[in-house]
Amino acid sequence: RNIVITLDLAEKMLQIAQQGESDQEDTGCGILYGVLRDAAFKIKGLADKEKQSHIRKGWWKED
Repeated sequence: RNIVITLDLAEKMLQIAQQGESDQEDTGCGILYGVLRDAAFKIKGLADKEKQSHIRKGWWKED
């Protein structure tokens, strides 16, 4: 359950970063949303790996 929430959060972070980059008014905003995007990809990658680990172990339950 927490992994699914984490994946959803990472997706939301990517959406915010994309919108923020579209609306940016200065370089500070660009840096902020770039960091947010990078963090989202890192979190998503880690959560995906953990999900696959749980699937292999038979712990993953689809809702």
